[in-house]
Amino acid sequence: MKATFVDLRKRSGEIIDALNRNEAVTVYYRGKPKAVMRQIAKAPEKPARSVKHHASFGMWADRDDMADVAKYVKKMRVRHPSAL
Repeated sequence: MKATFVDLRKRSGEIIDALNRNEAVTVYYRGKPKAVMRQIAKAPEKPARSVKHHASFGMWADRDDMADVAKYVKKMRVRHPSAL
């Protein structure tokens, strides 16, 4: 399929349909081809994992200064005297 940049805006539904049919869409700008769009190959779906399995989970669990989050954020927002 051929499309212009204006077509990307005005005929986006048709372009998506062409991509769903695994057609390549050549995008033209001022009569010259500038890009080719193709449908992305579907990646195999991974089973959902719990957040607890993420490497960053619990990395600040042992920080005592963050026990009261509101107090910690308020302390962070105080302007430092050297910044004045």
